[in-house]
Amino acid sequence: MTENIFFQISILLGLTVSIALVMRLLRQPLVISYIIAGVIAGPMFFNLLHGDKKMYEAFAQFGVVLLLFIIGLELNFRHLKSIGRISIASGFAQVLFTSALGMIILRVLGLASLPSLYLAVAATFSSTVIISKLLADKKETETVYGRHTIGLMLVQDVIAVLIMVFIGVLKGGGSVAGSAFLLGLGGVAGILTLIFLSQYILPWLLGNISHSNELLFLFTVSWCFGVASLVYWLGFSVEIGAIAAGIALSSSPYQPEISSRIKPLRDFFLILFFIVLGSETALSAVESVWPIAAALSLFILIGNPLILFFVFRLSKFTRRNSLLIGLTAAQVSEFGFVLLFTGQQIGHVDPSIISIFTIVAIVTIMTSSYLVYYGDRLYQWLQPLFRWFGPDRYRQPNAAAAVYDIWVVGHHRIGSRVCQALKALKANFSVIDYDPDAIRAMREQQIPSIFGDVADIEFLEQLRLASARLVIMTIPSVDDQVNLIEHVRRLNPRIMVLGNAYQKEDASTLYEAGADYVMMPHAMGADWIVSTLKQKKLTKKFFSQLRSEQSLYAS
Repeated sequence: MTENIFFQISILLGLTVSIALVMRLLRQPLVISYIIAGVIAGPMFFNLLHGDKKMYEAFAQFGVVLLLFIIGLELNFRHLKSIGRISIASGFAQVLFTSALGMIILRVLGLASLPSLYLAVAATFSSTVIISKLLADKKETETVYGRHTIGLMLVQDVIAVLIMVFIGVLKGGGSVAGSAFLLGLGGVAGILTLIFLSQYILPWLLGNISHSNELLFLFTVSWCFGVASLVYWLGFSVEIGAIAAGIALSSSPYQPEISSRIKPLRDFFLILFFIVLGSETALSAVESVWPIAAALSLFILIGNPLILFFVFRLSKFTRRNSLLIGLTAAQVSEFGFVLLFTGQQIGHVDPSIISIFTIVAIVTIMTSSYLVYYGDRLYQWLQPLFRWFGPDRYRQPNAAAAVYDIWVVGHHRIGSRVCQALKALKANFSVIDYDPDAIRAMREQQIPSIFGDVADIEFLEQLRLASARLVIMTIPSVDDQVNLIEHVRRLNPRIMVLGNAYQKEDASTLYEAGADYVMMPHAMGADWIVSTLKQKKLTKKFFSQLRSEQSLYAS
């Protein structure tokens, strides 16, 4: 049995990698390869999951829990506040209009009311993961349209959380009125509990375990599944618990590091989740549902962007920004699969609905990736049409949000003195450090700082390094410095990078990686001694003065 499962997963992963390479060449999100792998592995072709379906469904449930945990973890309400009422109002308007029109279309096409409702709501949400990745690849996360798109995704995530909470209550049975009462009561109790934990318990706990990245990872996974299990024991769904577990950690200073550690685990189980969903697409189902899938795909590719275009035009956005924001919504989200997966468990959704959504996901995600990537060209192509309506009355500067000019990696010893000098110069800088004690000390000194490991590419990709002028590395690890140098060079070859090495061979390695200059403390110390011997009169008073100065910054 074990050997059979191991063999199956090996074949599935090999198949997925092969398809992923093709998708990579086509500049498509990898989620497409997961779904296609599931379709090929399912009954339509090889039927690789035959006999072990329950095990794969359990893996799929792990993927759902980890996905919703990450969504809760990244619900950055500060960002939502910074973009104001526009994204909030636009997000709710888009969800309302898209779900209403989608349900009307599906009812006209002959679907029953409840499946139409599930499918319309599932098709309303756009993929935060895919859109964020596309915007990052285009380096447009800090443009006007990029920031409001991310804000729109955040609003959708909040609405998705509320929907999952409500469905989770219904999952336990009971009347709608009773469910609404339980939802309100449970919501109040949950919010109060989350506030108490996030303010008083978790900061102390994380501060004591964050010294070890293995322990931090283990705690995070235990916290996620523990809270989800506790919430399930109380009568709600594990999905609600996963979201709550993420929200409780979302305001933690260790959030970027936690997120980067969990994402690879989430991705592995999500691969199996999409494979399970893809495997449920039978050939006979495709033949019977393709007209509905085609109509829904056209609505998402055309109707969704038009709805958002007009919503943002009413908010006095330029035609260009309104169009670019609209194009980002021309695909469905992984949340839609989670919603339908949950609906199937309750008995509200049959496999044919998932088959429809699978086809829609493949079509819209593949098409919208090109729409987002070539959005500016599409805008130029539509310029003659826009001119019929006269000149654009609205103007918006694409001013980027504040970024750091200088990044200091490591705060102890050399780094602390560098920070003192930069603070005295009133420079726009921030510090990256993996020591929670150093982070706490810097926050007391009001020095901008981020907790994280520069050896982790997932963590580095969350930082806004592309616009920096200078990166100063004071950490001892040569491998970590090489990792950061290579990442920075991919973003912007013009950034100046200073490294740190104690051996000549290590300095050569850093220079080969692309460092502009490598500090060698031992060599600098030797140079200082030589210079002092040549230029200074050595007395006890002179060394006493040096010792007093040294005590101010030695650590």
